[in-house]
Amino acid sequence: MTAAALPKPPNTILIIDDNPDTIRLLSAMVREQGRVLFATSGAAGLELARMQRPQLILLDVEMQGMDGFAVNEQIREDPDLRSSAVIFVTAQSSPEAEIACLDAGAVDFIPKPLNAAVVQARVRNHLRLQSALAALDDLANQDGLTGLYNRRYFDRQFAAEFARHRRHQLPLGVVLVDVDDFKLFNDRYGHQRGDACLREVSEALQDGARRPGELAARYGGEEFVVLLPNVTPATLLQYGDWLCRRIAALGISHPSASAAPHVTASIGLCARIPTEGDSAAAMLHAADMALYSAKRAGRNRSVLAGDTLPEMMTG
Repeated sequence: MTAAALPKPPNTILIIDDNPDTIRLLSAMVREQGRVLFATSGAAGLELARMQRPQLILLDVEMQGMDGFAVNEQIREDPDLRSSAVIFVTAQSSPEAEIACLDAGAVDFIPKPLNAAVVQARVRNHLRLQSALAALDDLANQDGLTGLYNRRYFDRQFAAEFARHRRHQLPLGVVLVDVDDFKLFNDRYGHQRGDACLREVSEALQDGARRPGELAARYGGEEFVVLLPNVTPATLLQYGDWLCRRIAALGISHPSASAAPHVTASIGLCARIPTEGDSAAAMLHAADMALYSAKRAGRNRSVLAGDTLPEMMTG
């Protein structure tokens, strides 16, 4: 199954309101349109939004402490939340109040008292719009041959995940995968069979990158890359070994290969908690050096990079 055929996860709707009665009422109105989460303060809502990355946020304007405008401002400035749409919910129904909400960057405005039909229609419309925008993004970010993400999308997401993991001091993993002796495969079977081989390998990669935040991309030619958030070096090494076995188990005949009579892959791994002195480029370079170590050691294996990133690439 390629990335294009993956089932879409259910929509996530986050309600941020300091009134439990309003939360219960809104939840009942929208629960059939997606997975509903809630927070009773602006700070708690921001934390939950960063963890869950909801498609839609129903945000109360009048809250104690951090009000809705302050919460919305932080949402708009946070790269982790740039794709989350905000609908303001407020008892202020004057034209001036509505204009203020829209000028703040909200996609819509729901006045109180709440009308179930109005709430459901506006939520439904904006979820449809979010889905359409996501579909357009998928087309722009997809590799045409394999259905995986393309390198441009990977580079953007890797930079964002690197910054997020550095900010929260979480371990991040990156995996470089190279199909062994692929030129010999093309020389023997032709490019059509070569393309089919790459698509099968892509499906194996997609099978191993299904958790939220994980992604597999075609990096170029017969080289692929996988991004694994919040993964320790030990777990990443287990993943690399599993991926080697998974690709070998495809059983794609390759008599000209040096490691085995079937298609195999060499894999370079790097996992670490990013520090201020690190860079995404340094992590990728470390994984690349580990990949070449795997090839020099005989191919059809994974190698984990050391704890120290290449000094020439840091900064």
